Amino acid sequence: MTFRELFQEFQLFERTDYEFENIGVWPRAVRLALALGLFALLVGLGYYLNVRDLNAEFDQAAAKEVQLKKMFEERAFEIANLEVYRLQMEQIEESFKGLLAQLPADTEVPGLLEDITEIGLGSSLQIGSITLQPEQAAEFYVELPIKIAASGGYHDFAAFISGIAGLPRIVTLHNYSIQSIGRNQLQLSIDAKTYRYMGDI
Repeated sequence: MTFRELFQEFQLFERTDYEFENIGVWPRAVRLALALGLFALLVGLGYYLNVRDLNAEFDQAAAKEVQLKKMFEERAFEIANLEVYRLQMEQIEESFKGLLAQLPADTEVPGLLEDITEIGLGSSLQIGSITLQPEQAAEFYVELPIKIAASGGYHDFAAFISGIAGLPRIVTLHNYSIQSIGRNQLQLSIDAKTYRYMGDI
């Protein structure tokens, strides 16, 4: 039977004959159209219920694969450079120990005050006072403020600050003020801070 004959048979079929009790006598074209429609419906339902979820899972798995590949590349790079990282870590630890050695311990603070006094006197300053202020704790270290009052000439102050910078211990200078108190005489007020590490050296 040709397609043309099927089409003619389909046109001659009356709607009143569409009863499922008579499905066996329906024209071949109508039964074929019904079978194709049911097949399309089943394929659509199968996609909707199963394949769509599988596609979503596949997309998730593909995205995870890309992420895992990137993580693998990063880990492979880290492992390839592990020895370099270990050497860098040892160098950082040595440098850190060197910096910690520049921070005074509690027992070294009086010696530090003596060094500051000697630098002041060696710079031709008249030391008015050197006063320890209350300690201030930070996350990893303790700050030890020292208030210094001295008088002398401008170049004497420069020599004093240069001498402080040359100390083997870390000392920083803050909040300075200079006032004239006479001919070629200035009054210096400055805060010095040194630091003590709270952990074990």
